[in-house]
Amino acid sequence: MGSFSIWHWLIVLAIVVMIFGTKKLKNIGTDLGSAVKGFKDGMKDGNAEDAAKPAPTSQQVAHNSAAKEGQTIDVQAKEKP
Repeated sequence: MGSFSIWHWLIVLAIVVMIFGTKKLKNIGTDLGSAVKGFKDGMKDGNAEDAAKPAPTSQQVAHNSAAKEGQTIDVQAKEKP
């Protein structure tokens, strides 16, 4: 019962084709493919933007290293208007 044989999958596929029709399944496949392509392109653009960001300044690097060492850093807080 845990795994299905090839015949089970062929029967399921035949039922799905009879219910939805080949045209509808083709449209669903096309939509899914374009969504995956758009997602991949978006991920590439996001990685390109991350690479284009400038390196952190020395002050930011010093702040991060001091925080990792457990030291206290004094910061001037400003109130919101």
